[in-house]
Amino acid sequence: MSDQQRGGVADRALALVLEMKRNPDVMPPYNTELVRQCVQKIDELFQKNAAVVEKIRAGLPHDPSLLQPRLAAMCHIRRCMMAYVNERKNRIRSYRWRYGGALPTPIRNALCEAELEFFHEYSSTLARFQTNLGEQGVNLLLNTAPPKTLFVQVRALEDYGDFETSDGTQVQLIKDSLHHLPRQDCEMLIRQGVLELVH
Repeated sequence: MSDQQRGGVADRALALVLEMKRNPDVMPPYNTELVRQCVQKIDELFQKNAAVVEKIRAGLPHDPSLLQPRLAAMCHIRRCMMAYVNERKNRIRSYRWRYGGALPTPIRNALCEAELEFFHEYSSTLARFQTNLGEQGVNLLLNTAPPKTLFVQVRALEDYGDFETSDGTQVQLIKDSLHHLPRQDCEMLIRQGVLELVH
């Protein structure tokens, strides 16, 4: 086997990693063909090394000079493939946190079947985890960054009436009234447009 033959697929395996590095904000389509070539090359190199090892065990004449380079090539290709798959997995996880349970069509079309299955399993696991936190569950997607303060200044945008905070305090929410309330109690009313943050 020439150096060119040994390096061809190894160089293309490195192209998998470079493909992900060149597209940090976009999920490129899963490169099924190149991954298949890499797996075939690893299998081919393994079979050649296994044949030489069998000759060594049998005491037959053999040429062990390519055992180590083949092993190094297999390890290189495998590391590139693992880096490729790991980077794609990390992006898929980040998409779950960014987009929730529904992937945008361009991203969905770039994933292979196994990646789509991973996304659905990860979403289900995250949903089960969230429902098991506390008595009523916790939505971890609401606050992806820690709050700077536990209390916020809010203004009522409409007459809402009585509002009870988590510590049992009753607050009368009248249009244009200002209140200093726990952030966690206000989140839902802010999203509903009943309250607005005052900066």
